[in-house]
Amino acid sequence: MKMRNLSLVWILALCLAALVAGSPAEAAQKNLILATTTSTQDTGLLDVLIPIFEKKTGYFVKTIAVGSGQAMAMGSKGEADVLLVHSSAAEKKFMAEGNGVSRKLVMHNDFIIVGPRADPAGIRGMKSAAEAMKQIADKGAVFTSRGDNSGTHAKEKDLWKASGLNPEGQKYYQQTGLGMGQTLNVSAEKKTYTLTDRGTYLALKKNLGLDILVEGDAILLNVYHVIDVNPAKFPKVNAPAGKAFADFMVSKEAQAIITTFGVDKYGSPLFFPDAGKPEYE
Repeated sequence: MKMRNLSLVWILALCLAALVAGSPAEAAQKNLILATTTSTQDTGLLDVLIPIFEKKTGYFVKTIAVGSGQAMAMGSKGEADVLLVHSSAAEKKFMAEGNGVSRKLVMHNDFIIVGPRADPAGIRGMKSAAEAMKQIADKGAVFTSRGDNSGTHAKEKDLWKASGLNPEGQKYYQQTGLGMGQTLNVSAEKKTYTLTDRGTYLALKKNLGLDILVEGDAILLNVYHVIDVNPAKFPKVNAPAGKAFADFMVSKEAQAIITTFGVDKYGSPLFFPDAGKPEYE
């Protein structure tokens, strides 16, 4: 009888050991690494969406907010499961290289050129963003760039190219190497011009003392996509988690939240939902 009891104890001990040994792997499958542009974090949008996603799915999201370029660099090494980014040319290259499974349109807002209220370069109200950039340079006013290979930095380089200027090494051109919120703070402190997405600007506007000086040019459209990283190329990627997040971002529930996000606090939405619509470019 004692032998039988000992056998039962031994079997139970083995079962318990197996459960304990298996639990870290099971826990890891519930972790999701999201690499995203800083604007989705700085505006507070992810603070609203992620808890809902986690509650619905049981996944735990680790958010890494960097520039879109850095986010895609992580994805191209299999260091993230899903990306939320806004740099269309780089995204298309990412997909062409087989790094992503799908790329879905999520939302848009726009870029704006902001600067000190005194507006020493006299760009207020200009219709062409590229001409405004050229005038900033011609007047010797200072432009503060993120300089971080982000989606915003990529758009800024498009504007300089359209203006016919190369600002690298020029006195009027300063790079921070920081995210959007921090770059806006630097620009505010030094009373310089900078390019920003509207959402981050509105979220931080109260403490900046910077005005919107140029807006509405078609080149300033700012489009966000969600990309789930390719598990066939990167076996460590948590593909089910990445797909679940991508599907959530284009779901009716998430899109409805995006529709109204920011209205109560800033008087207008910070983003406009686009799931299911035709691509902009």
